[in-house]
Amino acid sequence: MQVKQILKLKGDAGVVTVAPGATLAEAAALLAERRIGSVVVSADGARPEGILSERDIVRELAQQGEGCLRRPVAEVMTRDVETCARADPADHVLARMTEGRFRHMPVLEGGAMVGLVTIGDVVKARLTELSMEKDALESMIMGH
Repeated sequence: MQVKQILKLKGDAGVVTVAPGATLAEAAALLAERRIGSVVVSADGARPEGILSERDIVRELAQQGEGCLRRPVAEVMTRDVETCARADPADHVLARMTEGRFRHMPVLEGGAMVGLVTIGDVVKARLTELSMEKDALESMIMGH
């Protein structure tokens, strides 16, 4: 299975972004409103400059206290964003996420974001794939 198939299964909800100058409080409100675990930081909404997760905000709160919520996202975000392409195999994406210990990966095409996959998306797709393989093998064994 490829990333493009996962994106197709997810539908076209778009990539939720936040401007680098937005505050951590604004980003946290967006995460809560959308019920998501991360936002891509992007000035133009197309090219990722960083990524901010719930974990980043919690870590900053624990270290700096509630005053950190007035800080700009650009000061806290992860700058080295791991990305993938639509044609990438889901297994490779899952391995990169597991090894890097992150859960969200923007999908780029021509330098612009076309989607976002989560570790949950990739695991769900892989489980679906395994279930279909199991059913096919059982059918073959049963002679159907």
